[in-house]
Amino acid sequence: MDQPRDITPPQTSPETAPYWEAAREGRLLVKRCDACGERHAYPRSLCPFCFSGRTAWEEASGRGTIYAFSIMRRAKIPYAVAYVTLEEGPTVISNIVGADFDALRIGQAVRLDFRAATDGQPIPMFTPDASGAEEER
Repeated sequence: MDQPRDITPPQTSPETAPYWEAAREGRLLVKRCDACGERHAYPRSLCPFCFSGRTAWEEASGRGTIYAFSIMRRAKIPYAVAYVTLEEGPTVISNIVGADFDALRIGQAVRLDFRAATDGQPIPMFTPDASGAEEER
């Protein structure tokens, strides 16, 4: 199974431009707050933990684990959406691609896998990482 064929291109803004530029280079960025040190994901200028405006981009490893997921089987082309907790701490929502949906598990290791939107913009998604171990419970 794979992601839907027509991926809608993202809406970019001056605030998110560095994120999408890094994606074009095959890199995933998260923000880190210089005031409290917390990392957060999706791109925004204010820290959601302490509301400081002193945030900076930081490259993420692209590795994480599935926190929760849902499989949309009634869609024209079935797809999986998951909350993925990155190695760096933040949890992001994305698609799981290149996977047997029946084999997906909470705590399963995943790695970054960019897929192109209809305009060619790479979109960060995740695929199972056979080299990673499941998170211990």
